[in-house]
Amino acid sequence: MNQQVTDLRRSAQLVLRHKKIVIFAATLGIFASVPFTLLNQPMHTSETLVALPSQPVHNVQTEVIVASSTPVLAGAMRRIDPAMPLGVLRSRVQVSSVTADILAIDAQGTTGAEAMDTANAVASSYIGYIRDTTSPDIPGIPGAWVLEPATSATGTPLLVRLLVNGALWALLGMLAGAIVALAVGSNDRRLRGRDEIAHATGIPVLASIPVGHPADVPGWRRLVEGYDPGAVQARSLQNVLHRLGLTGAGGRSRISVAVVSLPSDPGALALGPQLAAFAASRGVPTTLVIDCHQGGKAMALLHAACTEAPAMPSGHSGNFLTTVGDEEEANRQPEAALTVIVALVDSHEPRIAGTMPTTTTVLGVSAGVATAEQLASVVVSAADGGRDVAGIIIADPDPADETTGGVPQSVTSAQRGLPTRLIGVATETGR
Repeated sequence: MNQQVTDLRRSAQLVLRHKKIVIFAATLGIFASVPFTLLNQPMHTSETLVALPSQPVHNVQTEVIVASSTPVLAGAMRRIDPAMPLGVLRSRVQVSSVTADILAIDAQGTTGAEAMDTANAVASSYIGYIRDTTSPDIPGIPGAWVLEPATSATGTPLLVRLLVNGALWALLGMLAGAIVALAVGSNDRRLRGRDEIAHATGIPVLASIPVGHPADVPGWRRLVEGYDPGAVQARSLQNVLHRLGLTGAGGRSRISVAVVSLPSDPGALALGPQLAAFAASRGVPTTLVIDCHQGGKAMALLHAACTEAPAMPSGHSGNFLTTVGDEEEANRQPEAALTVIVALVDSHEPRIAGTMPTTTTVLGVSAGVATAEQLASVVVSAADGGRDVAGIIIADPDPADETTGGVPQSVTSAQRGLPTRLIGVATETGR
C-alpha cells in the first residue's frame, strides 16, 4: 500500500513538474474542438405521439417493437425527403411508451424540418401498417391515430456545444499531456530532489536557496551589490558559513571557499556571488574571485560586472565586498576573512585541481539540471586533486521536494570503508 502511495505521489510530481506539457495539450484540445463542433452539425429532435385504442386488448411493449420494426421503417422511407438508408433511419428513431395507450416516436435529423418529417413519417407508416395487418399472429388494431404530430424540434445551441465539446476535448488533451509528461519524466535522469543529489554524490546538502538569473552586466552588478535574502534563506546561508568554518560575525577565522558548478548550469553560477554578498552584509570582510579557466556567456558577464564594480562599503554594514578577477589580486586582500572563488568545471573533463587553491570546496547545482553521472564525475575529480567537497548548495530547489538532502549512514560508512589500491607491494615467498 505504501509503495502504491509512493508511486502515485511520484507520478503526480512528474505531471506537475512537466505541467507545461499538460497545459499545452489541454489548450490544443480546446482549439481542436472548435472546428470539430462547427463541422459536425447538431442533431435536432422531434416527437410524434400516437394513441392506441383501448379495445381490443393489446400489449404496449409489443407495439413499441412493431413501431420500430423494419417493415414500418421501410414504409416510412418512402415519405422522407431527402431519402436516407434504412440503417441511418433506424439509428435516428426511438420508440417508447408514454402510457399503456400512447406511443412516443422520437426522431433525429440534421435540421428541425428533417426531424419533424421523420417522426411524422414513421408514425404514419406505423398506423398504416397495423391497420393493413391481416395475419392472425398479429391482430390488427383499427382506430389508431396521431394524437400530437411533430410540429417543432429541439437542438443544442452552438454556444453550449462549443462549451461542452471544449471541456471534453480539454480533458482528453490533459489526459494525453499527462501520459506524455509521465513518459518524459520517467526518461529524465536529471536530479531534482535533495536526497537524490546527496545520495548520488555521497555529500550532504548544506542549503537550498533561490538564486537570481541576471542576463547582463548591470544585472550581475545589482545582484552582487544589493542581494538581500529573506529570513529563511539568510538562515540557510548563515548555516553554510558556520559549517564551512567561519566563526563569528567579524569573521576572525580566515577561510577560502571554491563554489564549483557546471557550465550547463547558469543558475548555480549565482550561488558564489550571493554567498559572498551575504557574508559581507553580515560584517564579514569578503573577497569575491572569479576563476575564468572555464568560460561561458554567464561567466563572462559576471567577470565583467565584478571587474568594473568598485568596492562597496555602503549597503554591507560598513564592510567591503571586493570583487576581483584573478588569484593574484585575491592574495592582495589579506584583510579578507572570507574568500569566495567562483569556478566552472566541465562535467565531461572535470579538472578541479586546475582551479585556485582553497581551504574548502562546495558544489553548486540547480535542481533538475545535472545527472548523477555528471555530479559524480566532479566529486571524483575533486578527490583526485586532493580536495574534499564539503557540501552541496542547491539553486532554485524544486518546490515539491520535501527531502532534506542528508547522506544515509550506509552511504557514509561504505565510502569510509572503500579499500585502497596498493601498487608494488612486495610479498614474501618461501615460507
